[in-house]
Parts: sequence; structure tokens; C-alpha cells
Amino acid sequence: MTDLTARKAELAENLARVEQRINGACVAAGREPGDVTLIVVTKTYPASDVRLLAELGVTHVAENRDQDAAPKAAECAGLGLQWHFVGQLQTNKARSVAGYADFVHSVDRSRLVTSLAGAAGRAGRELGCLIQVALDAPSGSLGSRGGVAPDAVEGLADAVAEADGLRLAGLMTVAPLEGPYAGRPGAAFERLREISSGLRAAHPAANMVSAGMSADLEEAVAAGATHVRVGSAVLGDRPRLR
Repeated sequence: MTDLTARKAELAENLARVEQRINGACVAAGREPGDVTLIVVTKTYPASDVRLLAELGVTHVAENRDQDAAPKAAECAGLGLQWHFVGQLQTNKARSVAGYADFVHSVDRSRLVTSLAGAAGRAGRELGCLIQVALDAPSGSLGSRGGVAPDAVEGLADAVAEADGLRLAGLMTVAPLEGPYAGRPGAAFERLREISSGLRAAHPAANMVSAGMSADLEEAVAAGATHVRVGSAVLGDRPRLR
């Protein structure tokens, strides 16, 4: 058995296990399994893994660093993948990210909206944008891992919706490590559901709710997540690229 064959078998087994978890969580929540999209987070893993995942039927992949994502997306062009950028994004990387990403999950400030809109326009592309919500951030502040405080979502969402080249897709969060939601991912995701409901009252098409990772995807599905971002549970603990 070649290394690639063995790796594909490993990925297939892990992928089946994660899909079973998602389906089970959907059944428990009274939801249809097709309501939840799996995004496989391929950060630090090689393009060869992305190609194998595509062969196994994965259509959504995510990266968190442009310096890794840009060449990987170029190498994997033509595979029919949708690329999600999920990391904190500097404005000077907006032009590069807008060239390959279909969605940016980490929009958290107006300057970034302006940079992404300009970059999307120059690339002739429409970029789906999710507002990253930091549930542990004080009013008017950014979270420690990026994201805006809940009371800033409305204004930033309006800015995205009004920007040429951008489409307001929804909200994203990461379960907080500090504050009132620390250790309570289910409660955090329920709060995101509330914020999402308010957002959709003004922007009905902004219906993506990106929440949940390998350790807490069940809680996210129970709270209405439409997309879960899973890395290690699919790709395993293989050696990193660097």
C-alpha cells in the first residue's frame, strides 16, 4: 500500500466518523443532516491531503493563513472546492485572499470591509463575508482572537451589505476561552443563534451560522449552526508542515 493510499484510507475513516457525528447531532436536534455543511480545516496540512479530500467528496475547505492558503488554493485549482478563510486577516492580505477565497469568516472591522471590497472589485469576484462575533469582547472592543462584540454586529453587517463586491453571508464565532461563556460552548452557540436571528430580521439572506469545531460540533449543531469547521477530527495528528 502506497503512502497516499494509506492516507486516503485514514482520511476516509475519519471523515465517515465526523459525518456520523454530524448526522447524529442533527437527529438529536430534530434537524435534517443536509442542513449542516462540513468545512474541513486544512491549515498546516499539505495540498496532497486537500486533493485526497476532494476525491472523497469534500467540497468545502478552510485555511487560516494567507501565506499557506494562496499557494495551496492555486495548486488545488480545478477540484471544484469552495475555499473559506477563517483566520484573523490583515488588511494588506485582503487582495490575495479575495483572489481565491469564496468566503471570509473573520470580518471584524470596517477597514477590513473596505479593503476586501476593493480587492473583490479588482478581482471581478463576489466574496461572501461572515461577521466574526467575539462573545467575550466588551462593548466597542475586539476579542482576543478577533471578532466584534455582539453590539457591534449590526453596524458592521450594514457596512458589508452596502459594499460593492461583498455579500453578507452570516455570522461566525469560536467558543470563548474566557468570560461568562468559558467552558460553555452550548450556551455560547445559543447566544450566537439569538444574534443571527436578529441579523436576519434586517438581512434575510445572511443565514450562514459558522460555529463548532472538532471538540464541540454537537453543541453547535444543537444551537442551529449551518456550517461546522473541523480540522483534527478529520486530518488527525500527523506531523505539521512547520
